[in-house]
Amino acid sequence: MNKHFRKTSRRSLVATAGAIMLAFSLPAGAAVAQAYPTRDITLVLPFGPGGIADITARIVADALGKKLDRQIIIMNQPGAAGATAARAVLNAEPDGYTLALFSNGTAISVPLFKKLSYDPIAEFVPVSSLAYFDFVFVTKADSKFKTLKDVLDAAKAEPGALNVGTINTGSSQNLAAELFKSSAGIDFTIVPYKATPDLQVALLGGEIDMVIDSGTALKAALQQNQAIAIASSGPQRSSLNGDVPTVTELGVNGFDVTSWNAIFAPKGTPPEAVKVLNTALMEVLADSDVRKRFADLGVEARASKPEEIGKRLADDIAKWGSVIDKAGIPKQ
Repeated sequence: MNKHFRKTSRRSLVATAGAIMLAFSLPAGAAVAQAYPTRDITLVLPFGPGGIADITARIVADALGKKLDRQIIIMNQPGAAGATAARAVLNAEPDGYTLALFSNGTAISVPLFKKLSYDPIAEFVPVSSLAYFDFVFVTKADSKFKTLKDVLDAAKAEPGALNVGTINTGSSQNLAAELFKSSAGIDFTIVPYKATPDLQVALLGGEIDMVIDSGTALKAALQQNQAIAIASSGPQRSSLNGDVPTVTELGVNGFDVTSWNAIFAPKGTPPEAVKVLNTALMEVLADSDVRKRFADLGVEARASKPEEIGKRLADDIAKWGSVIDKAGIPKQ
């Protein structure tokens, strides 16, 4: 064995030993974060299967799993204002392998309930938004309310006489109706129903004058020309809602209701894991196939920086707290 080979071998052994010692000297969390993800990830949803949130989450899970070369497992844990799902995530290790799906419904729950068993701000960290969608104001095709102005004029002429249907009290749609009432300075009766199919039957049967719900939920009635969309709830028109004019555009200042879904992780999750997830979600939600599949559901695929969706959650908690207080909705 020549001298050059012996020297090279010694150097290689020293370098290898040094690398091993460095690896063992790293904190456990840093080692995990560097290798993240090394196993499958669970995303816990506060909704049952089959809804828009569930369907879009599964689309993202499939694409994200391929991107990270790991399976993203969807776990449906509906109930208790999202508390069941949130506690399931908080009971797991904050290692980036158990994540929560939050929505604007999460923001509403904070001021709506006397006491939640979790704090979405203090106990979680944001990762990225997933989806945004607006609501539409819909009337029966053969009703006398062909425009939002018709609705506003009727409500002003006979305060309380107009019946506006939404799903459950305290839902995003229900509070959108409350915000519309206060923003427009009018009075009407809000009639809550258990589910969208009940709303649609009531609208087409003439029991209510207008419905506020997602365009996707009312898609069949709209496509069959049984109902018409006269306004949309977002800050600007969207092709996803058929370019329907916004409530603000039609003269009601201060009205903006946009629903969203996002991924959050329990506090203590390694920042490196959050960064890996955020980077991957930015790519996944920019994918043309994913965006088309979302658009077919009337939803916009949109990722964000963690701090952006974190601010959105905090802002919506304050916004809906004010709406709830003004409407006099009792704490649940």
